[in-house]
Amino acid sequence: MSYGGSLTENYRLLGVYAGRILKGEKPADLPVQRSTKIELIINLKTAKALGITVPLTLRGRADEVIE
Repeated sequence: MSYGGSLTENYRLLGVYAGRILKGEKPADLPVQRSTKIELIINLKTAKALGITVPLTLRGRADEVIE
């Protein structure tokens, strides 16, 4: 199970930063940003191998479920 910032969102922010730097802005002058989208990913195969039962309610709330 993983709960954290969206990798897609992080890559998008990285692209925005790169574009601003390529346009001439100094990296030190850019504000620190962090991902605002949080994702829950559950790997059922690994959970089964560890003997963990994942409740259906938690599976339903997950952004991605790996079978």
